Amino acid sequence: MYKLSSILLLLFLIAFNINLRAQKTEWFDPVRAATTYCNPINIGYNYTTHNHNGIPESRRSSADPVIITYKGDYYLFATNQAGFFWSKDMSDWNFVYGSFQRQPGDDDQCAPAAWVVNDTLFYVGSTWKRDHPIWKTADPKSGRWTRHVDKAMLPTWDPAIFQDDDKKVYMYYGSSGKLPLVGVEVDYKTWLPKGNQADYATLYKATEVEDIQRPYGQIKEVAILDPSAHGWERFGPNNDMEPAPWGNFIEGAWMTKHNGKYYMQYGAPATEFKGYANGVHVGDHPLGPFTYQKHNPMSYKPGGFVIGAGHGNTFADNYGNYWNTGTCKISIKDRFERRIDMFPAGFDKDDVMYSITSYGDFPIVLPTSERDQTKGASSGWMLLSYKKPVTVSSSEECMEVETHRMDNGGKKVYEKFCYGAENLTDENIQTYWSAKTNNAGEWLQMDLGRPMEIKALQINYADHKATQFNKAMDIYYQYKIFMSDDAVNWTLVVDKSKNDKDVPHDYVELTKSIKARYIKMENIHNASGLFAISDFRVFGNGLAAKPKAVASFKVNRNKTDLRNAIISWKKQNDAVGYNIYYGITPDKLYNSIMVYGDNTYDFRGLDKGTEYYFTIEAFNENGIGIKNKIIEVK
Repeated sequence: MYKLSSILLLLFLIAFNINLRAQKTEWFDPVRAATTYCNPINIGYNYTTHNHNGIPESRRSSADPVIITYKGDYYLFATNQAGFFWSKDMSDWNFVYGSFQRQPGDDDQCAPAAWVVNDTLFYVGSTWKRDHPIWKTADPKSGRWTRHVDKAMLPTWDPAIFQDDDKKVYMYYGSSGKLPLVGVEVDYKTWLPKGNQADYATLYKATEVEDIQRPYGQIKEVAILDPSAHGWERFGPNNDMEPAPWGNFIEGAWMTKHNGKYYMQYGAPATEFKGYANGVHVGDHPLGPFTYQKHNPMSYKPGGFVIGAGHGNTFADNYGNYWNTGTCKISIKDRFERRIDMFPAGFDKDDVMYSITSYGDFPIVLPTSERDQTKGASSGWMLLSYKKPVTVSSSEECMEVETHRMDNGGKKVYEKFCYGAENLTDENIQTYWSAKTNNAGEWLQMDLGRPMEIKALQINYADHKATQFNKAMDIYYQYKIFMSDDAVNWTLVVDKSKNDKDVPHDYVELTKSIKARYIKMENIHNASGLFAISDFRVFGNGLAAKPKAVASFKVNRNKTDLRNAIISWKKQNDAVGYNIYYGITPDKLYNSIMVYGDNTYDFRGLDKGTEYYFTIEAFNENGIGIKNKIIEVK
């Protein structure tokens, strides 16, 4: 009798499972175009080559993005991706294999530049060797490029190309802890600099990086750092290393023209730090002279799940709205383990260039028309998953892991890493949960604590014990997501059992919202390594009260060093986190700092000689509280 009951139960479960697999969900339509996106950008980030930077572990990475429009579509080029991506809507990105690598050891897809002249799309990577081709195509989706110039004789690293309204073409380049960014007018047909050819001959004979980057003839300095005056340009995890061991890096040039002014954009102070940001200098000519914009950094995101906004570009979408791209950090397996982000940007009524990163790792509304972006483009969907309890099918054991750093004595540094379920909801991209296997059937289950209105999900996979190196065309993830009110009766909400795309930061916007308390994800296929996820993020509305206004908000600027300030406030029980806003006038509070689980912030990003204005707001699952009265800080 017992065996018969067991057999009947097993048959029932099999039938139930088959029914679920055949069920078509009304909450998610894989064909329907999304109305929002969520950082990091969800592209098939390439795995590094074997033993890249002397580190044996497999890991994904990319950085230094350039997004441009071409024939109505968006094209994304970034460091070492074995190709590039295109999209019709800035949400669904398609990979095109178009390797520009000529030899296995070449690094000519590092920090690339892409630009359009007339009806042709051009591309060049970074080099100090003066030997990279300039590539061109009129059909980028084909992956077929031809050489416009066989060798780009002007040595460049982190290049950027700009064509002015008079059709003159300029190139900017540089990446150094000692030297400035430089610019030069070039003949795009030959790729030789226009100006004093004798000086160019001297440049061509140079062999040292410092000599190559020094201004010769018409090659002019366009931007340099001043960390003694600009706190955010200082090196270090919290702008706290003086003097900087390798210098304060300036890199990532980009030029934007607006209302007759030229905005020379740059990244600083280093890609592995949370304060990595984009600044801008402004001038009346493509080669300057340029003046440091009072509102700086122009794009800044030192807190939250996505951290870092430096070294990107600024582009206008098909409706005329500006966006600023950047590089965000993971920096666990390698300090150059990175991802790409994108934020609403623009120029205000006073032609101040800005980028809005507040709630920049929550869902952001995609453009459908021209709009005012001075307040950003947040969907208003809140994070529901922070610190929520999660149960899992299994967990990897804690282990000592080499950090690939050296201590002061020159010895390797090891740290203990744990892969428990608590990492799934901590809003820390550097930690992750890992199952013991990559088998189909491994799962995680989250309890939101009460029924909430769920609108979107973001699954951020982690590269734990991955074995893939470089690009492969059979990398994909498959899974199912169920939701429930009682953790007994489950509804299939997202079915990606037939997905064939590489989606390491998969963002799923539901066709219509669903009210539920419990969420369960079941693994079907994992790309490489064990089934591991950094954060399983849930967005929507908690359907309860918003937090109250923050009490006891103070900003104490250091009188000895005006670049520093201690910001404090009273921690409140009804808040999940806080957003600190600051700017150069009460109506230009464009920059923000997101803080979880604390009531102080050690801020080292101010500029000497600049007065600032600050305010703060609390947020939780249900919405955003009222901002505090603005504080003036001299």
